Amino acid sequence: MSINVVTLGCAKNLVDSETLLAQLRANGIAAGHETRNGARTVIINTCGFIETAKRESIDTILQFVGEKRQGRIDKLYVTGCLSERYRADLEKEIPEVDAWFGTRDLPRLLKTFNADYKHELVGERLLTTPQHYAYLKISEGCDRTCSFCAIPLMRGRHVSVSMEELVRRAAALAKNGTRELVIIAQDSTFYGIDLYGKRKLAELLDRLADVDGIAWIRLHYAYPAGFPLDVLEVIRRRPNICKYLDLPIQHISDRLLRSMRRGLTREKTIELIGTIRGRVPGIALRTTLIAGYPGETDADHEELLRWLEETRFDRAGVFTYSHEEKTHAFDLADDVPPDVKEDRAAAIRDLQEGICGEINREKAGKILTVLFDRKERGEFIGRTEFDSPEVDGVVRVSAKDHYVRVGDFAQVRIDSADEHDLYGTPV
Repeated sequence: MSINVVTLGCAKNLVDSETLLAQLRANGIAAGHETRNGARTVIINTCGFIETAKRESIDTILQFVGEKRQGRIDKLYVTGCLSERYRADLEKEIPEVDAWFGTRDLPRLLKTFNADYKHELVGERLLTTPQHYAYLKISEGCDRTCSFCAIPLMRGRHVSVSMEELVRRAAALAKNGTRELVIIAQDSTFYGIDLYGKRKLAELLDRLADVDGIAWIRLHYAYPAGFPLDVLEVIRRRPNICKYLDLPIQHISDRLLRSMRRGLTREKTIELIGTIRGRVPGIALRTTLIAGYPGETDADHEELLRWLEETRFDRAGVFTYSHEEKTHAFDLADDVPPDVKEDRAAAIRDLQEGICGEINREKAGKILTVLFDRKERGEFIGRTEFDSPEVDGVVRVSAKDHYVRVGDFAQVRIDSADEHDLYGTPV
């Protein structure tokens, strides 16, 4: 048997697929990630976060249903968030899928292939990223009650992985060549409350920073309300923790923040960002924002744009609001028309693109440490500590004129920049 595992959605889903691949391989089953290689069985790990993600998941399932009808594959299985949330409906609508599994059904999924869930492999993964960086998921689920978010419905309540286990996993990754750990969770700042009775993210980062071979540690998905300020001291003090923080803000209007159940105000948000930048000079801040939330007016949108211009995030992603069943916001009228949502999201992107261009051009002439991820189309592609894989900008070096080793760090003089990327010369 040969199995092709296809992953949709976020890095947290990717870690789940890597775990599945390791379990399959340990049971003697040939399995690969998003590779054909004659595989007659396909497992799709789906995303169900927002409408666009759900649509992509459905389209991918239907694509493989078509391949099954054509005889190009024999078996099709679906797992992940979309399956967790809509399994009953999907079973009726797409009967060609052989079986559906939720986010916590890995042992049951394995039994479909007469494979055993090997407890001794907990934490073991078959990396789908380049060997030199890996995502480290420190917890599962979420206890937050944000009005727009369906993640708790799909992933359950917050459950932390013990510090000892995470350090063991980090050490195993480092032994196999991983240089950068990207810390992920539904809410990384909640880490430890369920196990230790209080937030322990700072201590976890300190212990991970002690792992031999780990040169960069990068923190994602830090919920702003109740942000543990002791984390900032660790970021400032430890040289192998990147001066980088992903801080999803979503909006700045007090009225909308209350409706979103975010647990903080405009004033507290501004104060937190000022504290972060004051305690960790030079830190790069990334955020995510929602355009077209129920009740958002033109004035709310303009307020958000003005604040973005003043705050100057290094990076920002924006989503149009998705009206999700069984969330608190689903009881509200989805009253912002789709074209207005798109126009507002485009305005945010345009503004942020200009800010990114200004910030990037300020780096011209500087020498930065760059970790190189790959070579493509005549260029070596790398990142500074201020950019996360897949979601941020890159550093481009001509492969015609220079040579660097993929997976290694190099000092690069930045020669020029645009709104997205930096262009440089190794020194």
